[in-house]
Amino acid sequence: MLLFPMLSRLIRQGHLTVIDSRGRHHDFGRPAEGADPVIIRLTDPSLEWKIALNPGLHAGEAYMDGTLQMVQGDLYGFIDLVTRNSGFGYIGPFDNLRRWGVGLQRLWQQYNPLDRSRRNVAHHYDLSGALYDLFLDADRQYSCAYFNEPGLSLEEAQGAKKHHIAGKLLLKPGQHVLDIGCGWGGMALTLAREADVQVTGITLSKEQLGLARQRAEMAGLSDRVRFELCDYREMEGQFDRIVSVGMFEHVGRPHYPDFFAKVRSLLTDDGVALLHSIGRAEGPGTTNAWIRKYIFPGGYSPSLSEVTPTVENAGLWVTDIEIWRLHYAETLREWRRRFLANRDKAAALYDERFCRMWEFYLVGAECAFRHQGHMVFQMQLSRDVQAVPLTRDYIYQPDAPALAVSPASGKPSRVA
Repeated sequence: MLLFPMLSRLIRQGHLTVIDSRGRHHDFGRPAEGADPVIIRLTDPSLEWKIALNPGLHAGEAYMDGTLQMVQGDLYGFIDLVTRNSGFGYIGPFDNLRRWGVGLQRLWQQYNPLDRSRRNVAHHYDLSGALYDLFLDADRQYSCAYFNEPGLSLEEAQGAKKHHIAGKLLLKPGQHVLDIGCGWGGMALTLAREADVQVTGITLSKEQLGLARQRAEMAGLSDRVRFELCDYREMEGQFDRIVSVGMFEHVGRPHYPDFFAKVRSLLTDDGVALLHSIGRAEGPGTTNAWIRKYIFPGGYSPSLSEVTPTVENAGLWVTDIEIWRLHYAETLREWRRRFLANRDKAAALYDERFCRMWEFYLVGAECAFRHQGHMVFQMQLSRDVQAVPLTRDYIYQPDAPALAVSPASGKPSRVA
């Protein structure tokens, strides 16, 4: 019976009803005027102690297994209610113990030597490409979009993200750019076409590599864009520019010194690097147990207090930092909308349990950005204090618009 006292303390805003395995109703909080009620049913009596012991793991597993059922309202309403009430705080009577052990947990949870990194990447990014086509934009940008104007579509916001990053890179024709964690190649292809630069993209995903190379050939950019199956630790040479979008979350805290030392060694003396990563506002922590087990093994979104000391120790200048707060929440909302609209196709690719897992992932991630201190930071780095202008005005120059490359045709299409 640990669960119900925990919920009594937790739910202060809104109203939650839990129907236990014996059919009894338990009410928490107060109904709010105009708010939709949230009612869930727990069909397994063991969930009354499992969720209390480790809510971050067992609530998600129960939803996947169908033992946590939505009776009224939807999954988003349930997780939104819980995360709004918990905020940055820990949930459950045993979370203080887990918090105490954060330092020890991070040593093994985020230890990502090369062979483990390859397995972790394959777990998520080597899923069927058809799955990602169900919810991503046409360019397969699997990272935070930039909603810099009201009413942008997902495609437009992803184009704005690429354009914004290109501005921070201060690209000049003929430069050589390294894209660490290139995904399916959208950023590399856009930079090559828009700025007339050479790009080397590296990934540890065989699925991503195959499509990226195919897209480069279809776009007629194989002479300017090269994709390799390679870890950042294996790279040699020097590059005028380095960009990394949505990859740093897979590096792991123990490897930050190696990562930034490698970035410094790969940059030319006047080079510029741009790191785009999910971060956390509440300080160092650990990855949610369910996310770590089912979605991103070895993954971790750091606080800036964990990143900046290693940048300093690597001998790099932090020449700009920008924080994006709710942009990823809006991105995830659109991904969730598209996924649910194509849920039958996802079930045909995998099964119902997978669909429940993916829905829980998208909902939980969105709510983490809305209520639990997750954000995105863009950190511009250089070896030389004079590598970038004295003000940020150059980032917002209204020059050539970003180009989104269609994976089907390989042809560019202009976006606002």
